[in-house]
Amino acid sequence: MAKKPSSAFDPLNNPFLDPKNNPFLDPEKNPFLKADFTKYFQGVEAPDLKGITDAQRKNMEALSAANKTAAEGVQAVFQRQSEILKNTMDEANAALQELQGKSVGAPDASAQIDQVKSTIESAVSNMRELSEMMAKSQAEAFDIVNKRFVESLDELKDTLSKLPK
Repeated sequence: MAKKPSSAFDPLNNPFLDPKNNPFLDPEKNPFLKADFTKYFQGVEAPDLKGITDAQRKNMEALSAANKTAAEGVQAVFQRQSEILKNTMDEANAALQELQGKSVGAPDASAQIDQVKSTIESAVSNMRELSEMMAKSQAEAFDIVNKRFVESLDELKDTLSKLPK
């Protein structure tokens, strides 16, 4: 058995949709129902949708290029970190093998201290190199986005200058 819709949801029987009960739907009482809105929009041009879509496409291309640049930068840093780790492990193995063959004495301690000092300097240099690589990658990605932002402002300025005053 089908349920009968309530009168509020039945457009044919809804009292609010009857102009006798609702002054907003009575053309004699509501001047907006008699108005010809087309004359209000004469001379108004539709926005340039091609220009808008082109601008959005350029925005997406810039973001894509920035993301690619950032990803390539992170990949390069990871690759360099792997190289550094491998070199560090190779140097540590060589140092351990060298130590195994010698007895530790006073002259050897000085050489070991020099080797620790060299290792620390190398680690600091490697950290600086990785930091500079990341900063360069981030700066390149930011430059891409910033350039597109400035271009979009110029495009907006150009579009606004063409509007009638």
